[in-house]
Amino acid sequence: MAGAVFWALVALATLTSFVTAWTLGANSNSPPFAPAIGANAISTMRAAFLIGILAALGALTQGGAISETVGAGLVDGVRITSLAATAGLLTATGFMAVGVYTGYPIPAAFATTGAMVGVGLSLGGDPAVDTYRRIVTFWALVPPVSGGLAYLTATLLRRDDIPETVGVPLLAALVGGIVANVQLSVVPSPPGVGGSSISGFVARGLPAPTVGGVDPVVVAVTLAAAAASFQFIRRRTQRSVDDGVRTFLVVLGSVVAFSSGGSQVGLATGPLENLFTAELGLPGIALLFLGATGILAGAWMGAPRLLQATSREYAQLGIRRSIAALVPGFVIAQLAIALGIPISFNNIIISGVIGGGLAAGSAGVSRKKIAVTVAFWLVTLVTSVLVGFGLYRAFAAVLG
Repeated sequence: MAGAVFWALVALATLTSFVTAWTLGANSNSPPFAPAIGANAISTMRAAFLIGILAALGALTQGGAISETVGAGLVDGVRITSLAATAGLLTATGFMAVGVYTGYPIPAAFATTGAMVGVGLSLGGDPAVDTYRRIVTFWALVPPVSGGLAYLTATLLRRDDIPETVGVPLLAALVGGIVANVQLSVVPSPPGVGGSSISGFVARGLPAPTVGGVDPVVVAVTLAAAAASFQFIRRRTQRSVDDGVRTFLVVLGSVVAFSSGGSQVGLATGPLENLFTAELGLPGIALLFLGATGILAGAWMGAPRLLQATSREYAQLGIRRSIAALVPGFVIAQLAIALGIPISFNNIIISGVIGGGLAAGSAGVSRKKIAVTVAFWLVTLVTSVLVGFGLYRAFAAVLG
């Protein structure tokens, strides 16, 4: 391929990746702070500022695993070229644009995964069947698991025999314990490992014999983080239940926004993995920085308008149901990051909203809209494979 054409494709692919990240920052990262805005715990502009910062940090410190899966794990035997990356990104972006136009949320994870499978197969690669099985199984489990966790959370918060001075701090303890075990690239780790958790870092500094395959230091750090989180929110709720709940909403929104950035950035950067690291010789952090910058710009420029709309929806849901929707969002997003599986964050939140609504006796969501939305998702996954396959073939025929 001629040098001028190659660099033109590099520029186009990089720009498309940035635009995709911008779109993710403006749309997919808004739900975490919507309940806090609806409860008047934080202003819209301050929430948009925090979303940008936290999602960008999540992208930089947790986005590597999913970016690698999207860029190199979906098809065996081939490397994604600059031309293929361009075709895949344009396909995914086109599907997301259709979703915006029609008003039905097309998951970026479905569109990007399908597009990259299509271009990879068009390159002559072999299907990564085991990877597909893991991804599809995880996607299929998201609605019942997210809805189930939301149902349990909402039920806990609605129990008359469990006051909010106990129920809300218990949820804070769960979040704190998970945060202590989140894998972050900035935490020192053993050679050859991309990151470590706070509990793992402490355990390496204080070696102890394992008990039943479990490191007691990791357990101790996890329990300490959970206890500290419980005590912090409990003190706030004891002084004022409303202030305590608002504080928890802001803290929960922060960790969910961070997780959203880590789970979503790979959808924008994954197609460029081979181009940046193998063909251009750039470090992986450079690609994540591109995605993080796009997410930051999207959150600051596009999130305020969407936050105002979604905060009204969450205000109608109520504080308990909003919390019930976000807690499983955090748990599932972190699990997906740990497994390197691309996910739809909106899919998790929608399932959580439905599950929390069932705890109150009604999901409050149109069954017809749910059915049409699911149909859109399935059509997106299948069609994006075909479009990605055909678009790359068309590009290759024209450019050689």
